[in-house]
Amino acid sequence: MSDVTDVLKQYSADVIKTIEKNLGVIEPQNLQDASIYLTKAGGKMLRPALTLISSEAVGGNKEDALETAAAIELIHTFSLIHDDIMDDDDMRRGMPSVHKVWDEPLAILAGDTLFSKAFEMIILSKDAHPTRVANALATVADACVKICEGQASDMSFEGNFDVNEAEYSEMIYKKTGALIAAATKAGAIMGGADDEVVTALYEYGRMIGIAFQIQDDYLDVISDEKDLGKPVGSDIAKGKMTLMVVKALAESEGEDHERLLEILKDENCSQDMVDEAIDLFNKYGSIEYAHNLALENVAGAKEAIAILPDSDAKDMLIALADFVIDRSS
Repeated sequence: MSDVTDVLKQYSADVIKTIEKNLGVIEPQNLQDASIYLTKAGGKMLRPALTLISSEAVGGNKEDALETAAAIELIHTFSLIHDDIMDDDDMRRGMPSVHKVWDEPLAILAGDTLFSKAFEMIILSKDAHPTRVANALATVADACVKICEGQASDMSFEGNFDVNEAEYSEMIYKKTGALIAAATKAGAIMGGADDEVVTALYEYGRMIGIAFQIQDDYLDVISDEKDLGKPVGSDIAKGKMTLMVVKALAESEGEDHERLLEILKDENCSQDMVDEAIDLFNKYGSIEYAHNLALENVAGAKEAIAILPDSDAKDMLIALADFVIDRSS
């Protein structure tokens, strides 16, 4: 685990420099500060690292994909800023959210600035082949649309306890998996891979993206508060639809089903009620089911990149797939 974290830090150093260089010209100063704020907040930078490693894994080098990797991190940060505004979340990465430090109008502008800069950075990629740039642009643009679709679906699920597993899976693919898939696909494109390999890297990213979100849901109910950085079962307290909720509602009936619905609908949900819901998850096997599905997606991701020649970069992609479900936060 520490080896993976160290590698992510190594790759993120160049990404951070590229971001700071590109955002350092923004005026006025408060917009620049709000735009760059979250990139300094200590995120894992998993997505840009995946872009750079994917480029290396197909025989390119990380310099080929550096601007694209930084752009993908900007897209991710843009989505976090806007998500926090929509959800009125006070904290992000252990710090006050952008709209809490400044205000909502400036936070919206900061997100819009990051979104725009991301596309500019890909277009201006150093010494890149125009076809690769065009394909990387199309990949990132498609992911942006999917992120918005996924967020809209997630919002529509609020208070709707008839969501089925297929609908939930489509939502998490779009909201979380699509940008991770775009990161690995764009890295392969900028590294000069052929279509078959580009597709393989996209599938790898898609599956670890889905596993990443399922693991987030899973950690919410099996972690302790210190590791999680928030109360255990906070998704339950908010009545959020997670895979475990979807599965438990589908499997339960009678009093158990009605009680779970009562807990999820209660706006003053206590910790005792959260614990009761977790007991019901265990009774109907939904926690184990979610964990096993995350493991299946990680195994599928590794299988997808079997097409790649052996290399340190390929080994790192395999290690990162495991990291997605071995992490504790």
